[in-house]
Amino acid sequence: MRIRKKIKNVFRAFGVDVKKYAPESRTGTLFLKMLQEHNISLFFDIGANEGQFGQSLRETGYKGRIVSFEPLSAAYQKLIANSKTDDLWQVAPQTAVGDEDGEIAINIAYNSESSSILNILESHTNAAEESRYIASEKVPLSKLDSVCPKYIDNDSVVFLKIDTQGYEDRILKGAPQLIKKTAGIQLELSLIPLYENQKLFDEMIPVLKNMGFELWSIEPVFHDLKTGRVLQVDATFFRS
Repeated sequence: MRIRKKIKNVFRAFGVDVKKYAPESRTGTLFLKMLQEHNISLFFDIGANEGQFGQSLRETGYKGRIVSFEPLSAAYQKLIANSKTDDLWQVAPQTAVGDEDGEIAINIAYNSESSSILNILESHTNAAEESRYIASEKVPLSKLDSVCPKYIDNDSVVFLKIDTQGYEDRILKGAPQLIKKTAGIQLELSLIPLYENQKLFDEMIPVLKNMGFELWSIEPVFHDLKTGRVLQVDATFFRS
């Protein structure tokens, strides 16, 4: 035990914390178990950015189909490149997703991942300076009910993941038919206002409950490192 403690202290001096490896409790592994428990075969990745989530799904062992949506031109091209060798990973035509079909301007963040249709607040940029907006881009806008049916087979068991920086409620409003066919949903939800006119975690829980879903998991994904406060979580729901 004494030797183990000395080794830990050596690594901590370099900013590395060494812990016992427990793959069964890793976030990705637990999420995969939820997908397997519900026999998910079709995963809609809304707000895919460069495909980071799709890649993590494959790394943890998900073998079903993935369909990714991304509005930003630069991220979209990287998404295409990252998915091209995976025959079960499709990339939908470039579009933002919301509650109507048309065109919309999206704000581009310095870190790309914080880009949003909504205006960003100081609470966000104070916690992550790299989330500041540096440009904007006009992109197509689509309802999921308009673009998703062609990807769904009769035997598809659908999961819907939405990571769109405060625009989640509009996307759900544009997907009533898809939601009827959906077994599970994951939303990235804010605990405090980070974008103008966004719905917060405590407002969205009743919305999902009224749709027939119950909360299965909460995973913190964004902290204010100055205060330690959790600002955003991934909330995962399945039909009750």
